[in-house]
Amino acid sequence: MRRIITLSLLVASLVPATAIAATSKRELARDRQDVKEDRRDLRQAYRTGDRHDVRNAREEYRDSRREYHEDWRDYRRGHAQIYRRGNWRAPFHYQSFGTGYRLQPGYYGPRYVIANPAFYRLPPAHGSQRWVRHYDDVLLVDIRTGIVRNVIRGFYW
Repeated sequence: MRRIITLSLLVASLVPATAIAATSKRELARDRQDVKEDRRDLRQAYRTGDRHDVRNAREEYRDSRREYHEDWRDYRRGHAQIYRRGNWRAPFHYQSFGTGYRLQPGYYGPRYVIANPAFYRLPPAHGSQRWVRHYDDVLLVDIRTGIVRNVIRGFYW
C-alpha cells in the first residue's frame, strides 16, 4: 500500500513538469502564425471602418499575442538550461538601454552578437540588425548606426 501511495505522489509531482515541457517549437510557430493572421485581420478591420469589427479584431489580436507570450514563457521555463546566465564578463558596466538609444561600437562587437537567434526562439534579425547580449538583457541593434531597435530585459537568468 505504501508503494502505491508513494508512486502516485511521485507521478502527481511529475505531471506539472511534463505539462510545462509540452510547449514545443511547433506550437510556438503555430501561435506566431495566429498572431500574424489576427494582425492582418485587425488591419483589414481598420480599413473597412466598422467599429464593431475593429473591436472584435483587436480583442482577438490581443488574445493571440497573450497566448503566444504564455507559451513562450512556458517553453523558457521548461528549457531553463538554455537561458542560464553562465559566466558572463564584459569590459564595461551594466547600463539599462532603451529603444532608440545609440550604442558605442564596443557594445555590439562580434563577441556579443548572438549567432543563432532561432536557438533562443528570438525573432529573426533582418538586414543590418543583430541580436546582441548585454548582461542579462538582449538588444536588437542596427549595426550600421548603433541604434537599439528592441530590448528584452531579463532574458538570461
